[in-house]
Order: sequence, then C-alpha cells, then structure tokens
Amino acid sequence: MKKIPKNIFTLFEGDKNKYRKNLWMILGKGPTFSKTSSADLSVYNVFTLNDAVREYSEVDIAHFIDFDAFERCSDVIEENAKFILLPWFPHFKNKAGKLSICKLAETNAVISSLIKQGRLLWYDLSSSKVRHGLYPTIHAQFFSAEAALSILAEAGVKSIRSLGVDGGTNYSCEFSDLEKISLLSNKHSKFDRQFESFSEIISRTGVDYSPFDQSTPIKVFIAATTSEELPARVLAYSIKRHCSVSIDIVNLNNVDIHIPIPQLAANRARTPFSFQRFLIPELCDYQGHAIYLDSDMLVFSDIRKLWSHPFSHSNVLCSYSDTESRKKPQFSVMLLNCNDLTWKISNIITGLDSGNFSYKELMHDFVLGKTKATIDPEWNSLEKYNAKSTNLLHYTNMHLQPWVSNANPLSYLWVKELHRAVKDGDISCEFIDEEIKKGHIRPSLSYQIKHNIHDPLLLPKEAVILDSKFTAPYKDILKKNTNKSRYILQKTRAVIRLIYHKIMALKYFNRILSALFRVIKKRI
Repeated sequence: MKKIPKNIFTLFEGDKNKYRKNLWMILGKGPTFSKTSSADLSVYNVFTLNDAVREYSEVDIAHFIDFDAFERCSDVIEENAKFILLPWFPHFKNKAGKLSICKLAETNAVISSLIKQGRLLWYDLSSSKVRHGLYPTIHAQFFSAEAALSILAEAGVKSIRSLGVDGGTNYSCEFSDLEKISLLSNKHSKFDRQFESFSEIISRTGVDYSPFDQSTPIKVFIAATTSEELPARVLAYSIKRHCSVSIDIVNLNNVDIHIPIPQLAANRARTPFSFQRFLIPELCDYQGHAIYLDSDMLVFSDIRKLWSHPFSHSNVLCSYSDTESRKKPQFSVMLLNCNDLTWKISNIITGLDSGNFSYKELMHDFVLGKTKATIDPEWNSLEKYNAKSTNLLHYTNMHLQPWVSNANPLSYLWVKELHRAVKDGDISCEFIDEEIKKGHIRPSLSYQIKHNIHDPLLLPKEAVILDSKFTAPYKDILKKNTNKSRYILQKTRAVIRLIYHKIMALKYFNRILSALFRVIKKRI
C-alpha cells in the first residue's frame, strides 16, 4: 500500500502533544543567525527556513516553500532534521508550482524516501488554487517566515522566538554563497515586508512572538481621560495592527493608583492626564523598558523600531524637534528605562508641594530623568502627515481633534483607522454610540462609520447638523489653561486651515474632473 505524507497539523493534535506545549525557535538566514553559535537553543523545538537547515544539525522541522531550496539542501536534510515540511504544491523559482509532493516523489528519491519514513509533512499554501485537505490554509505573501509563524500559531503553539528572521537586505555570513542565488530573488526590496504579515498573525492568534535578542512584550502606556476612551482604543488598535512582535498596551486612565492633587494651583496638572506618565515605572515594578504615548495619536509604522532605540547613558528618551517647527523637545512620546527610574507619584507630588521643583521643571524640563532627545520627529509628527515617512501622527490642536471636530484636514486618517477597528471587531458601533450619548465624541462620527465616509469634508448637511449642539468635553480646560488672546489665535488658525484645505480639496476634485473629461473627449 502506497504511503501518504501527513499534514503538519496532525503533528500538533492533542493537548498532551509536546510540540504544541514546547517553546519554538524559527531560524532564518538573516544576520542574527550568527548568534546560534552562542545561544542555548536546547529548550526550543527548532523550525528552520530553507537553507538554514544546512547550518544547524538539531532541527525538528525543516521548512521549504521553494523546491529549489529543498534540492540545494537535499544532501543534509535527512541527517539534520526530524521532519521536512513542504506545501502540497511547492514553488519553483518563487512561483506556485503545479506538481504535488506525491507527483514529485515519482522522480525525486529524497522526497520518496521521506514519505516512506513518515518524515514528510505538508500544508496547503494560499498561492495554490487547489486546496488538498481540510486543515488551515496558510498565507505567505512575501517570505517563508510568514508561513512558519502562521503554521506554528495556527497549530496552537503559545511562544515563538526567532534568529535570522530580520529585516534589511542581508544574509548572515554563513550564507554568503547564496547571495547571488536566492537573496531577495522574489524581487522585493527588503525583508521588512514579512513583518506586515507578522502583525496580522499575532493580532489574530494571540501568539507570543519576538526575536530571540529582544525583550517582549513591548509595553506601551497610553495617557487618557474618561472622555478619551475612544481615541485611546483607536491608537491601541493602530499600534497592534502594525506591530510585528508581542505587545502589551495599558490605558493609564484605568490603572488603580491614586494621583494626589498638589497644594498650589500653579503646580496642578494642566490636563487630567499630565501626571499619568510618572506611574509607569511603578506599574512595571521598576523593571525593563516602556513606551509612553498621549491618546491623541495614530501610529502608521511598526513600534518595534521605537522600542529598539538605544538608551546609551540616558533613562528617558524623547523626540527632538525638526528645524521647521523650532519647538523644544517633546515629551508626549517617550521611551523609559524603568530599571533606572525610581518615580513614585506620591513622592513627586510631595516634591512639588515642598518646592523641590516646579511644575515647569517637572513637565517641561523633565528634571526627574536623565533625558535625551534622540527620537526622530517622525515618531511625533505634530499635525503633519507624509505617507512615506510619518510613523506617528499627533493631533495636538484640541479644537480640531477628529473625535470632537469634523474640521481637521487629517481627520480622514483617524476615521479610516476607526473604521478598520470596527470592521475587525476591535471596537463596536454600540460603544461609539455610547460615547456620543456621554458627550465624549461628536455625533457625526457615528454617521461616518455607518456610511463608510472617512473624510468629514464629504459629510452631507444632515450629518454636519448633528454636531451643531455638541461641545467638546474639555472645552472648559482649554479656556482655563489658555489665555484669551492665544485661545482666539488658535481658533483663527483652525478656521484658516479648514478653509485652505477645502479650497485644495475642491481644486483637486476639479483636476480629476478635467482629466476625466479629457479622456472621454479623446475616446469620442
């Protein structure tokens, strides 16, 4: 009787199966593969990608999408790996093949031998139009590491680490002979593209994943008030959607630590969440690193890049100002080394009350930390957005923040993210309606989501009218903390900006119409 290869997921079936419960290590060909020589991998099951199997001899699963890579390693596969994993229809030269592994076994002695030994495993890859079995179909849009992470996560593995699964454009020195053969042979410019899929897999399955040499989960703390629950959730969603490693996000408004009120009015918080940032080291048990963000932000890039920023001799990193804005270092985005921060909020308020430092020295000079402004302003872009470079957009104008105003020219970016979150089930329409009833957000926002309108400039009159009686929940705070002339100036700037963007939108629309008419005229 002809032996049939097993599906990969049969290897993980059953709660008592060691493969599901154990830690896993994915080994790729990237620069960090060189660390395998000094790292203790004995506690891991090892899952290699393509040619990595030739450089490591204790492999549990050697994975290949491309049959070309399998053939390159065929002389060491049977000795170095317990199991070999291929799609039912392997790729040839980075394109989906038409020959199944059983068909290939008719002419390939190694494949035939592995099937007979029960060591060949398979799965359905989404690039194939034909699905062979009833097990999960695996997606790999850019590189094989995506398939590896997805397979292990779908199989129920809880914790995965990696070496050699790096971004950039290089292989580790062990694979220098392959640079002209397989390095980015699929025509992608960088290996970074694989991280786009990682974030989706982590978000969908909840798997704990990180590179071997990075501490995770990434800890992000968002400062917010009760009325900013929605923007805090949208920010959290945007972070998770782009993050390629495990992440833990905490809303500081929901933590159970009391913040005393300073005795002098001059030392009291300018916003309800001003002092929340000083809770973070205590919440982290004074261990590890943490990221602090305000809730009025939106992330467009992998926050792992910010997380890996070097501290040098500092314990607080903040963003520096670009030459155009000429503003002081910004502390609304910070990376904290909690190992070196002894902050306790009760002691900080006592310090204010006893005159050890002033509110300005605490909040604007940050005298309680060894600060350094080394974070690129693209991680704290103030009311400016560039699709190619902006990592984090900060909606600093409280009068025009997208959840309280339909006049912000960059509202469409935030509303689009909110719509994604609703579509993915991360935020419900019911929650949005509840926030509207509480007076926390503008009523027209519900109309935008339900009618899939991202840009408020496109809202019909019936939707705009909904906001006629709405007042932002922090309007009184704005008036209290802003002198009258400055308040009027901010409002005037907001109106001018809105008029400008409406004119530009109309001009852009007219250009599209003109181009369309020219095309029609030519065809007629």
